[in-house]
Amino acid sequence: MDMDSVYQYLGVNLWLYGVATSVVLWTIGWLYRDSLEIEDINQKHVFVTGCDSGFGNLLCKRLDRRGFRVIAGCLTEKGADDLKRATGPYLKTVLLDVTSTASIQKAMDWTKQEVGEKGLWGLVNNAGRSLPMGPSEWMKLEDFNSTLKVNMTGVIEMTLTFLPLIKQAQGRIVNVASVLGRVAANGGGYCISKFAVESFSDCLRRDIHYFGIKVCIIEPGFFKTAVTSLDPIERELHRLWNQLTPEVKASYGDKYLDNYIQIQRLIMNAVCDSDLSKVTNCMEHALISAYPRTRYSAGWDAKFGWIPLSYMPSCVIDIGLKLDLRRMTYNYPPPPWCSSTPGPETDDVQLPPSPSVFI
Repeated sequence: MDMDSVYQYLGVNLWLYGVATSVVLWTIGWLYRDSLEIEDINQKHVFVTGCDSGFGNLLCKRLDRRGFRVIAGCLTEKGADDLKRATGPYLKTVLLDVTSTASIQKAMDWTKQEVGEKGLWGLVNNAGRSLPMGPSEWMKLEDFNSTLKVNMTGVIEMTLTFLPLIKQAQGRIVNVASVLGRVAANGGGYCISKFAVESFSDCLRRDIHYFGIKVCIIEPGFFKTAVTSLDPIERELHRLWNQLTPEVKASYGDKYLDNYIQIQRLIMNAVCDSDLSKVTNCMEHALISAYPRTRYSAGWDAKFGWIPLSYMPSCVIDIGLKLDLRRMTYNYPPPPWCSSTPGPETDDVQLPPSPSVFI
């Protein structure tokens, strides 16, 4: 081997070694930085919405054990009483309806007295709802609004109302979005609201960075919570179907609703994760870390499925969802504008839109 070849070989390998070393050092530095935590946790107050059950309920219990002064916003007195019995003396509850300006203001006034000059370290906007859901044509305007008032307007009003207390503590705002805030997979208000939470959080983060406030977004995958319970979802689908005109029902066919529900059951039973701690771990890190992340993807389906899918071209997502539905649905009548005897290579059957799935 001549000297030129030796120099070339060494040069290429040194370049590769340099890149590999830089990647390893960057990873070690990132992991170290990510592990750093804030101090004086037992002096910091955190307000969490939607604490009757699910993610919010579990998060309050975890934060209480860590030593935070937790203020849990519950919709019902039963939810508040059950949570108080399961936690320590430093957790306080307050009744809160995030769709009511008066309720939000009352909770803020009470919190202001509770936190005093320290301010509010964390606000976790966790309250949310998924129903009503279903094909968009089945909805009335009030069906969209009932979801948007909780998931979108509620998040915005809670944040703006409590922002002075958060500025006082130079604290954190943690907004719970969803992987369906990246990929719209169903009709109704849920995906619309979660896309709105994503954009509101991004705008807010840039607007208030000057005050030293961090804004974090939680993007859970599919988990077994009250909003993914099949019974209320199916009851709501029947309600939506029954409010349709005979002409609209006829355009879908008699078997459409039953098959839609079967798809719903299949997806919920197959992909919903029962380990809610995967989500609350992210929320907890966002509140405790000295350098919280901007976005947290909770669940393997989020990390390796929905998030990568969100970067794909829209046509790829559309085709993928249609193929999944074609494998799962049968015996749909052709639309009235299609031939009643489609050829063997053009079996035009009316497939339902993407199945409704909620976080």
